[in-house]
Amino acid sequence: MKKLFISVILFFTIIFTYSQAVYEHISNINIYEFLDELANQQIIEINSVVKPYTRNFIARKLEEAVNKKNLLNNRQKNELDFYLKSFNLELKHKLDYKKKTDIFKKNPLLATALNPLGLFYKDSLFTMSLKPIWGIEYFFNENGNVYHRWGGAETFGYIGKNFGFYANLRDNSESERLVEPEYFTQRQGGPYKDDTTGGDYSEMRGGITYSWKWGSIGLIKDHFVWGSNYNGSNILSGRTPSFAHIKLYLKPVRWFEFNYVHGWLVSGVVDSNRTYNYGSNNREVFHNKYLAANLFTIIPWKNLNVSFGNSIVYSDIGVHPAYLIPFLFYKSVDHTLNDMYSGGETGQNAQMFFDISSRQIKNLHLYLSVFIDEIYLSNMFDKEKSSNWISSKFGFRLSNFPVQNITFTTEYTRTNPITYKHFVTTTTFESNSYNLGHYLRDNAQEIYFSIGAKPIRGLHINLSYTLAQVGKDYPRTAVAGESTKGLPFLEELIWENQTIAAKVSYEFINNGYVFLNFISSDIIGNVNKFTPEFFHGKTNTISTGFNIGF
Repeated sequence: MKKLFISVILFFTIIFTYSQAVYEHISNINIYEFLDELANQQIIEINSVVKPYTRNFIARKLEEAVNKKNLLNNRQKNELDFYLKSFNLELKHKLDYKKKTDIFKKNPLLATALNPLGLFYKDSLFTMSLKPIWGIEYFFNENGNVYHRWGGAETFGYIGKNFGFYANLRDNSESERLVEPEYFTQRQGGPYKDDTTGGDYSEMRGGITYSWKWGSIGLIKDHFVWGSNYNGSNILSGRTPSFAHIKLYLKPVRWFEFNYVHGWLVSGVVDSNRTYNYGSNNREVFHNKYLAANLFTIIPWKNLNVSFGNSIVYSDIGVHPAYLIPFLFYKSVDHTLNDMYSGGETGQNAQMFFDISSRQIKNLHLYLSVFIDEIYLSNMFDKEKSSNWISSKFGFRLSNFPVQNITFTTEYTRTNPITYKHFVTTTTFESNSYNLGHYLRDNAQEIYFSIGAKPIRGLHINLSYTLAQVGKDYPRTAVAGESTKGLPFLEELIWENQTIAAKVSYEFINNGYVFLNFISSDIIGNVNKFTPEFFHGKTNTISTGFNIGF
């Protein structure tokens, strides 16, 4: 027994080392773009179907790029040196703290060594960073002017070799609401505090994680994205207000990666049985709502990732242990748990998806991402009967070819009618009433082109054209025995947006940006329902501002 105990201790000592997990938010676009660029050039390998990445993962990829610095152009070398400073805390984890030459040993509390806008501490056991968040963006066009201001602070740190933690608080104020669940916009949703014309809301994100050499697990409240894209994912887009979830990540071998989440969504559906009055006040209680999702990624060859998985939105049965098993096919579980022939609708809302991402041709990223809500193979090729509720996205990005520091991106998204919808209000594919999938929702398509230029370190210039179209809104009132005849795709447009945009940003310090954008858009259709008043009609909008932190 003693030998067995010692063996178990040694096993876990070996396994649970060398890794910590703190997630870099998806809004830090520049570092994600830089890693994507390096991957497209086959300098590094990444699985970009799942974001965010951990700070340690980013640091390791930057270290890999250092070893291939001779393959980078001058701007990329300067970019690499710049980001190495941003992730200095992670890169210093191998230092010998007994050596007098260790700068952290001499002065563990650093105010300016890494970034003048923050405080940083590191010793052999404990690492912590504390940084401010502040930003403002002003918009001007023919309809007037609006602003969005935000401020707060963020902290992250590590304890020992395995524990990580982070927290991010950001208060937001808008003179006019720029995002609502009904709006067709890629801006992240905000849980507004009141019903006034403007909007104030706060977003609290963070988590605690435990990591080991080939995996991690965490209790997290944050945004995340599943699905290859450069202009909005059609699987899990990350647009909803952040919600709490358990996140499991495993990569036991080079050719296999696994991701799983179990999330606590916000249904917004009042549970009348639990709602009660106290005095003259009414206490509304919402139905509980959950998401379980997994994604398997196979890497059969270098720079080729094939991912597939499934998810389920469920309610009314509490947190069910079957949906806490990460590797299951949840639609089959649903059939087992519920009597589908009882005469009522007791089932939950299940989905499937797959994604192919190829960087096997140097400088070129090809990708295909498919979300499947319902599919009938027998009717797939029958135009009159095809009622497959799917969303598909495909595109490519060409980086640094044929011209250095230039990228070309093309992306097309098509979502058939009824996709993402569900007739049970407590199991819709939503949180806080925001769709978890593509921002245009169902019966829609988007064509996106862009040219990006990075002439010097930190300066990003992007020119883009977007055509977004949304067709008639078909209600999902189906119950068992619903007709499977197809619904026409974009037969009747109810909303259209053509936009030409020029965006310029400069990262003057780590996580500090100034930006200037010009957006010429022509939005027609039911603008009152689907578009902020500020962008109604044909407008030429200039926005400018700065931000520190995310």
